[in-house]
Amino acid sequence: MEPEVVRAEMVLAPTLPFKKVQTADKYPKGQSRGRQWKHLRHLLQAADASSMPPDRPNYLNIQSSPSIYPPKRYCDITGFEAPYVDPRTKLRYADPEVFKQIRMLPDEYVQRYLALRNAAVILR
Repeated sequence: MEPEVVRAEMVLAPTLPFKKVQTADKYPKGQSRGRQWKHLRHLLQAADASSMPPDRPNYLNIQSSPSIYPPKRYCDITGFEAPYVDPRTKLRYADPEVFKQIRMLPDEYVQRYLALRNAAVILR
C-alpha cells in the first residue's frame, strides 16, 4: 500500500493553478507594477505648452461646453449637500439640526456666512 501513496504524491503538481500568486512572486523587487498615474503638473511639463501654437488645444486652454446639470448647493455650516434654504436668512442647510443652529445665529454671523458664499443679502 505504501508504493501507491508515493506514486499518488508524485502525480500532484508542486503549485496548483487555482491558488493566488503572491505579489512578491509576481513583481520581483525593482519591476514596475503596471501603469502609473501622472499628475497634472507632469503632464503640463511634458506638453510644454509654450512651444505649441496658441490654437492647438492643450491642458491650459481646453474649453468645454457648460454643464447641463444644475450646480450643486452645499450647506453653509457643515459643507454637506444642502437641499433646503432658510427663507429668513437665505442660508442653505442639510438637516433639521443645522436649521435650529441657523435660527439661533446672530445677524452678523449670518452676514459673514453669506459673504463667504458671495451672496450679497442684507437682512432686515
